Amino acid sequence: MTLPLLPRYYTKTAVFERPMDKILFTGRIISVKARIRLIRSFDEIPTHQYQGYTLILDGAVDGVPRSRFKVAIGPKAYEQHQFRIGDAIRGHAIPVPDAETEWAEFYKVSGLQLIERRHPGDWPPGPDGGIAPLLEQYRAQGHFRLKRETCETECGQCPFGLTMPTQIILDHWNPSIVKWRVETHCYGPRGCPRYKSGPAYRVPGRSPGMVYVDDDVEREARGE
Repeated sequence: MTLPLLPRYYTKTAVFERPMDKILFTGRIISVKARIRLIRSFDEIPTHQYQGYTLILDGAVDGVPRSRFKVAIGPKAYEQHQFRIGDAIRGHAIPVPDAETEWAEFYKVSGLQLIERRHPGDWPPGPDGGIAPLLEQYRAQGHFRLKRETCETECGQCPFGLTMPTQIILDHWNPSIVKWRVETHCYGPRGCPRYKSGPAYRVPGRSPGMVYVDDDVEREARGE
């Protein structure tokens, strides 16, 4: 009897020749980021989905050593454990089926355990780490666009420098027509010495040549 071929499930860094079942991950946290999705529709102020947090780890996936892999967790799990850099954790998760819609590689975590905490006590958030705020604070502060190279090289440990999957609704009369990209933004306070603004984001419309330029309209609208 010929067995059917198993489907292929892609992440940004690996291909899984297996059914969409859970993997076992273990590792030490090297960064904690809020997991926020941005939704754009031409010249409207962008909206957001505050989904939880993304843990960046060095460790292993199903026993295979991996560096800098990303696991998405929900807000309740984060509030329970207050994860921070240096924590050793383990759990089960599912590979993300569509890498365009998620920055993380794994999600739908279960059996999450905190094994060791290297930095107990209070640790205010800042450029070198700290305890990431609750999502309500991110929502209240809003964001500025952040230069992508700065986000990658200077903001790797900062909980305020985020890489955000961005859904662009090309025609608000037909919201099923969308495209995806990633944007980098800073949710931190003004005055960070590492901050560098990136170019304004250009948002296409439904017709050729229609482009709206978002010059931090969301946060400027608050008078900040």
